[in-house]
Amino acid sequence: RLLSRTEGIIPALESAHAIAGLLERIPKMAGSDLAILNLSGRGDKDMDTYSRHL
Repeated sequence: RLLSRTEGIIPALESAHAIAGLLERIPKMAGSDLAILNLSGRGDKDMDTYSRHL
């Protein structure tokens, strides 16, 4: 939801897990650390699944 609301990007279900993992790790990272996340797929194709589970 955060990415969709702030950037207008709906990640695919598979990519959403990577985003959640990164968000958990960010507080533990040093200020000089760099995180790169690659998103693949389109979440707009998963909207029916999203709506059933949210």
